[in-house]
Amino acid sequence: MAVTDFFAGEIATELIKQLIAICKRSTLCKTNAEQLMTYVEELLPVIQEIKYSGIELPQVRQSQLDRISEILNEGSELCRKVLASSRWHVYKNLQLARKMEKFQKKVENFIKGPMQAHILADVHHLRFESAERFDRLEGRLAAIKIGVSDDRWLEEAVKRVEEDEMDVDGSVNFGAAMVLGKKKVKDMIIGRDDLRVVEIWGMGGSGKTTLAREICNDEQVRSHFNNMIFLTVSQSPNLEQLKQKLWKGITGNHTFGSGVPDVPIPQVKAQYNWIVTGRSLVVLDDVWCPHVLEQLVHLVSRIPGCKILVVSRFKFTSGIDRIYELELLKEDEAMSLFCYSAFGQKGIPFAVNEKLVEQIVKECKGLPLALKVIGASLRDQPEMYWKSVKNRLSRSESICESYEMKLLERMAISIEYLPGKVRECFLDLGCFPEDKKIPLDILINIWVEIHDLDEEEAFAILTELSNKNLLTLVKDARTGDISSSCEISITQHDVLRDLALHLSKKGVLESLNKRKRLIMPRREDRLPKEWRRGVDQPFDAQIVSIHTGEMKELDWFHMDFPKAEVLILNFSAKEYFLPPFIERMPELRALVLINYDTVNAVLHNSSILSSLENLQSLWLEKVTVPQLNKIAYPLRNLHKISLVLCKVNEGLDGVDLPSVFPRLSELTMDHCIDLIELPSSLCNVYSLKSLSITNCHSLQELPLGLGGLKSLRVLRIYACPSLMKLPPGICELERLSYLDISQCVNLGSLPERIGRLIRLEKIDMWECAQIINLPGSIGSLRSLRRVICDEEIAWLWKGVKTLPDLRVQVAQECFTLDWLAE
Repeated sequence: MAVTDFFAGEIATELIKQLIAICKRSTLCKTNAEQLMTYVEELLPVIQEIKYSGIELPQVRQSQLDRISEILNEGSELCRKVLASSRWHVYKNLQLARKMEKFQKKVENFIKGPMQAHILADVHHLRFESAERFDRLEGRLAAIKIGVSDDRWLEEAVKRVEEDEMDVDGSVNFGAAMVLGKKKVKDMIIGRDDLRVVEIWGMGGSGKTTLAREICNDEQVRSHFNNMIFLTVSQSPNLEQLKQKLWKGITGNHTFGSGVPDVPIPQVKAQYNWIVTGRSLVVLDDVWCPHVLEQLVHLVSRIPGCKILVVSRFKFTSGIDRIYELELLKEDEAMSLFCYSAFGQKGIPFAVNEKLVEQIVKECKGLPLALKVIGASLRDQPEMYWKSVKNRLSRSESICESYEMKLLERMAISIEYLPGKVRECFLDLGCFPEDKKIPLDILINIWVEIHDLDEEEAFAILTELSNKNLLTLVKDARTGDISSSCEISITQHDVLRDLALHLSKKGVLESLNKRKRLIMPRREDRLPKEWRRGVDQPFDAQIVSIHTGEMKELDWFHMDFPKAEVLILNFSAKEYFLPPFIERMPELRALVLINYDTVNAVLHNSSILSSLENLQSLWLEKVTVPQLNKIAYPLRNLHKISLVLCKVNEGLDGVDLPSVFPRLSELTMDHCIDLIELPSSLCNVYSLKSLSITNCHSLQELPLGLGGLKSLRVLRIYACPSLMKLPPGICELERLSYLDISQCVNLGSLPERIGRLIRLEKIDMWECAQIINLPGSIGSLRSLRRVICDEEIAWLWKGVKTLPDLRVQVAQECFTLDWLAE
C-alpha cells in the first residue's frame, strides 16, 4: 500500500467533516457542500478498500490515484478558507461560493467520467479493460491543464524559481540536516502539548525559513492544524500592524484593539463567537527583537489551541519552551547543492577539476545560501576564473572574526565579478525595506531611469540576477499559471540585502556625502543623526531611500541633492509631510512613496511636486492622492503614474489630466477602492499607451469617450466586479493589441463591434461567467493569436473558422487566498 492510499482516506474523512461544518455555517455554500458530501461519501469506501487491500499499485496506476488525493486536498484547502472567512466579508464569501460551485462541478466530472470510481475498488484484478479506462481518465484530467505561456522570459524565469524551490526529501535543496530538523520540529509542535512556543535557531542563510515553510507544507502538519499563519517580522517591524494581521488570521475578526478588550480568554470567548475553536500554528519568521516577540507571543497566548514557531538567527532565552538549532550542511550535501547551482546536476561533471571544486565548497562552510550564490556565479566560467574565486575566498578568512562579516565578504566575491551594470542593479536592491516584496514595475522603472537601459535590457538583467540566485521572482497566486509583469514581484534574502548595503558603503566610509546611494537600512522614527552632520555640503547620492514613521515639516533637514535621480520614501503613518528638499532635486526622475500603515496617509506639501520638471515616473501606494488640479505647473516629462491601494476620488475630482500630465503614456490604478468612475478628461490624454485598472471593486463604468485614446495599446480592466458593460468606444481603439477583462464577474458581453480592433493580438477573459456568447464580428480579429478564457466559453472561440491561428487557453483555477494576508 502506498502512502497516497492512506492520505487519500484521511483527507476524504477530514473533507467530509469540513463540509458538514460549512452546511451548518455558510448559507451561500450549503447547496454545493451537500452535493460534494454525496460525491466524497461515494469515493470514501472505494479508497478504504484500496487502503486495506494490501495490493501495491503499479506506478502509472498509483499516479492516477494520486490525482484523487490532489482533488480531495484542493477541496479541503478550499473548505478551510470558507470556514476561516468572516461572515462580514460579503464579497470574499461570494467569491468563495463561486469557487465552491466550480469545485463541485470538477468533482462531478471526475465521478461521472469514462472511468467510474468503483473500478478502483477492483484493483486486485487489474485486467486489460481496467487499464484502458485508466488511460481514458488520464486524458480527461489532462484536459483541465493549461498550456505554456507566451510570456517568454518572465514565464521561464518564474518556472525556474518554482522548480528550484521544490524541496523534497533526498533533493539537493533538502539534505539530511533538513530532513532531521523537519522531523524533530514536527515532533515538538504536534507531539508535545506542553510545548507552545518552539524556536528554529540558526545562522543567516542556513535555511531556517526554508525549513519553516517545509513544515507548513507538510501534510501531517496541515491535517493537524486547522489554520496556519506565516508572518515575517523583520528588523524594523510595524508592531501594531503585525498584531492586526495575527489576530485577523487566527480569529477571522478584522478589528483589533477597538473590538477586543484586554480580558482573559474565557471572557473573550463568551462575548465573541468568532474566536477559532480549532488548532492554529503561527510562524513568526525573521524575529530580531525580544520585546517584539514577547508582545506577539502574549497576544497569541490569549487564544486556546495556538502554537508558535519562531524563526530567528538569535537564541531567545525568555518565553521559548524549546529551541532547535539548525545544523549546517554536511560535506556531501554541500557538494550536491553547489554542483546543482554550478553545473545543473548533483555531482561534479567529468573533466572538471574536482580538487578545485572541493576547495571552493569547503570555503562556503556549509552555508546553503553561500553555496547557491557562489555556485551560480561560477556557472559556465573558465577554470582560471574559478581559481581566482578560490584564491579570493581563501584570503577572506581573516577579514573579520564575526560570522556575518565573513559571510558577506565571501559572497561579495561573486558580486564583484558581475558585469558593471548588473552589479549596480544588484546594489540598488538594498534601497528597499527588508522582507518586503518589490513590485517589478518599480524596479524596472528605476533601472531604466538611472542606468540608461531600455526595458528589454532591464528585464535581461533581472533574469540574470535571478539565475544567479541573487533575487527571487514571485508570482501572484491569484493568476494560476498565467503571468505578466503586473503579477510578478521580487523578494530577496535578508543576507543578500545586507550584502548590497555592505557593498554600497564600501570604499566611501569616510564621506557620507560621496555615496552613490544614501540609504536608511531600517525604519527609524527620524532621519539618522549622521545625515544632519553632513548637511553643510551637497550630497552626491544618485538614489536616496528613506524609511521612517510620521514626518512633519520640522522633522526634515535642509539637504541638497543636486545629482539625485531616484527618491524612495518608505513610511508608516496616517499623515506625512513631503520633504522640502524635493525642490532641491533638479535631476529627480523617479519618485516612489509607499505607506506601510493600515490606513491611507494624507500627504501634505504636495504642491512641491510642481518643482519636478524632469520627473518621469511616479509611484504612490496607500496614500490619499492630493488634488491634482492644485499642481501649479504641468509635469511635462512625466510618463508613468502608478496608484496602488490609494484613495483617488478627491485627487481626480475636476482635474484636467492632459493639462497636468501632457505626455503621460502609462497609467496604473490597483486596489483603489473608492474609484467609481474615471475622469472624462482621461479620454483626451492622446499620448496614453497603457491603461491598467485592476482590483477596483467600486468601478461602475468606463468613460464613453474612451475611443479617443488613439495611441492606446494595452487596456487592462481586471477584477472590477461592479463593471457591467464596456463602452462601445473601445471598438475605436485602432492600435489596441492587448485586452484584459479577467475576473470582471458581472460583465455581460463583449462589444458587438469588437471586430474593428484589427490589431488586437491577445484577450484575457477568464472568470467572466456572465459572458456566454461571442459577438458575430470576432471573426474579423485577424491579428488575434491568443485567448485565455474559462472552459465554458472556450469551445465558442475554438469554433471560429476565420481564425485558424488562434490559440485558446483554458485558465487554471486557483483556490488559494493566501495573497489576502499581504
